[in-house]
Amino acid sequence: MAEGVVISPAWSEMEQQGWKRLTGTWIMVMLLLFPILLLLGAFMRTVQANLWPTLPPEWFYAVMTLHGLGMVGTWFVGAMAAVSYVLTQYVRPSRVISWAALGATLLGVLMLLATTLIGRFGVGWYFLYPLPFYSGGYWPPWATWTFLFALTILGVGWTIWAVDLLRAIAQRYSLRAALAWHYIRGKTEPEIPPAVLITTVSLISALSGFLAAVVILVLSFLEWAGTGFTNDALLMKNLIFFFGHVLVNITMYLGVVLIYDVLPQYSERPWKTNRLVAISWNTVLFLVLFAYFHHLYMDFVQPKWMQVFGQVASYFISVPAAVVTIFSTLLLVYGASMQWTLSSLLMYLGVMGWAIGGVAAVIDSTIAVNLRFHNTLWVPAHFHTYYLMGVVLMLLGFAAHFGREVSGRPENGRLAKLIAALFVIGGYGFLSMFYLGGAHSVPRRYAVYPQEVIQGVDYARIALGFIAVLLLGVLLYLWETGRRCALAFRTSEPS
Repeated sequence: MAEGVVISPAWSEMEQQGWKRLTGTWIMVMLLLFPILLLLGAFMRTVQANLWPTLPPEWFYAVMTLHGLGMVGTWFVGAMAAVSYVLTQYVRPSRVISWAALGATLLGVLMLLATTLIGRFGVGWYFLYPLPFYSGGYWPPWATWTFLFALTILGVGWTIWAVDLLRAIAQRYSLRAALAWHYIRGKTEPEIPPAVLITTVSLISALSGFLAAVVILVLSFLEWAGTGFTNDALLMKNLIFFFGHVLVNITMYLGVVLIYDVLPQYSERPWKTNRLVAISWNTVLFLVLFAYFHHLYMDFVQPKWMQVFGQVASYFISVPAAVVTIFSTLLLVYGASMQWTLSSLLMYLGVMGWAIGGVAAVIDSTIAVNLRFHNTLWVPAHFHTYYLMGVVLMLLGFAAHFGREVSGRPENGRLAKLIAALFVIGGYGFLSMFYLGGAHSVPRRYAVYPQEVIQGVDYARIALGFIAVLLLGVLLYLWETGRRCALAFRTSEPS
C-alpha cells in the first residue's frame, strides 16, 4: 500500500450519476426483499402458533432456511452497497465490480429459492455438517448441490467486492494509515475518516470469514462427490460458525460506518477519528476472530481453553466497538440542534437496538447462563434484536437519507414519527415474545411445540399481533421512502 494521499477521489458528473443509479438499484433490491423475507418469518410464527396443524413440518424448515439465509445475505449486500456509496467521498471503488456483485447476488438468490421452495432443502442458514448430506428423504440430492453452488457464487461475488473496496482504500491510504495506527501514537495526520478505518477493519475480517467459507465448500464438495473422504465434524462446525459469526458481525460494523458518516449531518457536529476510536476498532480486528467460540459451548470435545477464551473475547469485544460508539452517539445527539428526520430517527434507534441486543448476547455468551439458554428462543431473541432493531434500522435510515438527498423531495414529519413508533412497538413487542419464550426454556427451531413447552404456542400467537404492527410500519416506510428511492433511480440516469 502507498503512504498518504495518492489520488483524488474526484468524480465526473456522469460518474456521480452512475453511483447514484447503482446505489438506488441496490436499495430497491433490498427494499423488495425485506418485506418478502419478513413475511416468511411471520409464516414461521404462524406454524409455531399451530395455525397450520396439517402442514408438513419440512415446509417450516425450508422456509426457515430461506428466511435466515435471505436476511443475512440481504443486509450484508445492503450494507456493502451503502458503504461503497459513502466511501466514494474518499476513494474510488469500481462500479463494474459492484454491478457484478449485484448479478452474482441475484443469481445466488434464484438458486436458493429453487433449493428451498422447490427442493424443500431445510438445514437452516448455518447448514451444520453433516445435515446437508443426510436428508432422510426430505429433499433430493440436486437440492444439496444447488445449495452448495449458490453459496459458491455468492461467496466469489462478495469476496471480489470486498477485495475491490480494500484496493480502493489502499490506493489512497497505507495499511497503517487506514487502520489509524498513527492516532494511537498520538498523531492526527493524515486525517482518516472513521468510515475508512471501520471499513478496513470490517473487510479484513470479512475476508478471513470468506476464506473459511471456501474451505467449508471445498471439503463439502470432496465428501459429497463420493471420493470416500469424510470430514471432521468438529472442524466443520468451527469453520461454519467462524464464517457465520464474522459475516453477521461485519454487517453490523458496516452499518455502524453509516452512523459515523451520516448521523453527524443531522446533528451538525463532526464525528472524527481520535485515539480512542482507533484503539477500539483495532481491538475489534483481533477479538472478532475469536468471539465465535461461544457458539460451541455445548461441544464437550472442544478444548476447554477455547471455551474460556470465547467467553472472555465475547465480553471484551462489546466494549471497544459497541460501548464507544453508543456513548459517542449519545454525546453527538445530546444538546445538539438535532434534525429529527426519518433517517436520523431510524439510525439513532438502530444504535439503541444494537446496544440492547448486545447486552442480551453478552448474557448468552456467559458459559453458566448458556447452559440454560442454549438453543432456546433466547438465541433468536438477541440476534433479532441487534439485527432487526439494529443494523436493519441503520440501513433503512441510510435508504431514507439517500432517497431524500438524491430526489430532493421533502418528507412528511408526522408520518416519519409514526413509522418510527410502529417499528418500536411492533419490533420490541415481537422480540419480547422470543425473550419470554427463552426465559421459559421454549426451544428454537421447533415447528411444533411438544406438550412440555406448549406455552410457546401462546407466545407465537401474541407475537403475530406485534408482527402485524411492524408490517404496517414497513408498508408505510416503503410508501414514504420507496417512492423517493424510485425517483432517485429515475433521475440519476447517466446522460
